[in-house]
Amino acid sequence: MERVSPWLLLVVLLVAAASGRSARGDPQVPCYFVFGDSLVDNGNNNDIASLARANYPPYGIDFPGGATGRFSNGLTTVDAISRLLGFDDYIPAYAGANNDQLLSGVNFASAAAGIRDETGQQLGQRISFGGQLQNYQAAVQQLVSILGDEDSAANHLSQCIFTVGMGSNDYLNNYFMPAVYATSRQYTPEQYADVLASQYTQQLRILYNNGARKVALMGVGQVGCSPNELAQQSSDGVTCVARINGAIEIFNRKLVELVDQFNTLPGAHFTYINAYGIFQDIIRSPGANA
Repeated sequence: MERVSPWLLLVVLLVAAASGRSARGDPQVPCYFVFGDSLVDNGNNNDIASLARANYPPYGIDFPGGATGRFSNGLTTVDAISRLLGFDDYIPAYAGANNDQLLSGVNFASAAAGIRDETGQQLGQRISFGGQLQNYQAAVQQLVSILGDEDSAANHLSQCIFTVGMGSNDYLNNYFMPAVYATSRQYTPEQYADVLASQYTQQLRILYNNGARKVALMGVGQVGCSPNELAQQSSDGVTCVARINGAIEIFNRKLVELVDQFNTLPGAHFTYINAYGIFQDIIRSPGANA
């Protein structure tokens, strides 16, 4: 039997609560839209000139369809969420979605993507969050055509769940790559978090202005504990990189403030998912993810 980590259950409960429905039924919501990076990309990078691709083995070795573009051996977190929400199938990549699939939601995520357009450029092509929003706006126009008018599309989208997880690459594939990017010389960690939060706010406003009302905003996890950073920047290869995690904590605090701001808008129900804290809980209780 497939096992799901406790934080996924937490996400489902939060988004179900945001939908104003009970956590029972099939499905809980009519549609689910996904934005993010390699943590949730399920194939949008497959046909672009990028090193950030996962449509070959050993990716997908435990997935029924083999290597699909997911940066995982099997399901991603959003696959598990879509299943728990009661969808018959996983949310498809926007790159290959048809009109019928748009009605139940699509996945816009792209590996190496960031809040900043230049983030991840050393890996080749990728769809930044700004590009993902452009694709979403095009999808909204398609929904208007499918449903007949803007009011019908707006009503449909107001019932959808949106999950957005950006920011990891803006640190790992930007700020903490001084040989490639100048941001760490231009900004202190506090200033950089402010710059990111300001741009993120403008981008999320586009999402809101185009119908998104129920949004789960994922905080950035402890990327200073990732294997790559442990190998390259840890003093002993085991201890998490404090300066990276410290910068992430500053950014996450800005996200909490951002969520509070958006929840003052008419109809908005934004939820902050504390991925950083959840990661700590799993470390303290390793059996919790067994």
